[in-house]
Amino acid sequence: MDVLSDAVAAMRLGRPHSALRDKFAPWGFRFDAHDGAGFHVVLRGSAWLLPEGDEARSFALGPGDVVFLAHGRGHTLVSELGVPVEEFRIRPDGTWPAPPPRPAVGPAPDTVMLCGAYLLDRARAHPLLGELPDVVHLPARVGAHRSLRTAVELLGAELDAPRPGSDTIVSALLDTLLLYILRAWWLERGEGWDGSHPSGWSAALTEPPLAAALTAMHADPAHPWTVAELAGLGGLSRAAFARRFAAAVGMPPLAYLTWWRMTTAGRLLRKENAPLRVVAGRTGYTSEFAFAKAFKREFGVAPGQYRRTA
Repeated sequence: MDVLSDAVAAMRLGRPHSALRDKFAPWGFRFDAHDGAGFHVVLRGSAWLLPEGDEARSFALGPGDVVFLAHGRGHTLVSELGVPVEEFRIRPDGTWPAPPPRPAVGPAPDTVMLCGAYLLDRARAHPLLGELPDVVHLPARVGAHRSLRTAVELLGAELDAPRPGSDTIVSALLDTLLLYILRAWWLERGEGWDGSHPSGWSAALTEPPLAAALTAMHADPAHPWTVAELAGLGGLSRAAFARRFAAAVGMPPLAYLTWWRMTTAGRLLRKENAPLRVVAGRTGYTSEFAFAKAFKREFGVAPGQYRRTA
């Protein structure tokens, strides 16, 4: 997997969910903060998004606009500023309530929105996601983010008229949509958050020497990587590579490698029934004892207990 796909897969828990929502003005909903990430797309009409605790920083949304709330921040969606607001209640299992059936006849809704959410493991949040602001606003612009727009259209069509296979298609499209949102924000901007040159993970993914090292570690976490070997992949000296890597990623290369190995181990324990010695070998540990010790130091519990409770 490439680094972006791998980072998202490591954090994802459960299945994403989404729904089409018809709105008849005036309307307003408040969404509580939650352990995940959510998005709203305006397909027709308009809306206002107000982040919780920062209502003065409102976002006017028009047709085709995408907003992504990476850190699960509470927020309010309204047809216009000042309208009454009702609470949007999420089910105990973390899914959203089904929308009311769409009437066959009657007036057309003033606003149609595509909304969805992803459950994320905040305990293993990848630094890639940590750089995102609370609200990512991707305004609709002619010719911009065409792949993202196509994914939105396909997802909306499947939700509007479900057919055989829609359950799998919707799940796959939601994963695709998340990656397109992140790609649009990081890789297609060509600048930092404040208009400066790329920094942090933006630089790590766009600087060939750093991207080469990250790709290698993600592709083969079991390999006994050294700083010199990783530096050589990008044609840098050991010292220059270590300095640039730590500045962009926020930790030294081998510290990141250990963190990624443990993150990978946690994912394998959650999703597979492989023996611990196999998980240890796939994450770079030659003995099950050494792996268990490192895992407990990172997660606070033994691998077997983590698997039983995950």
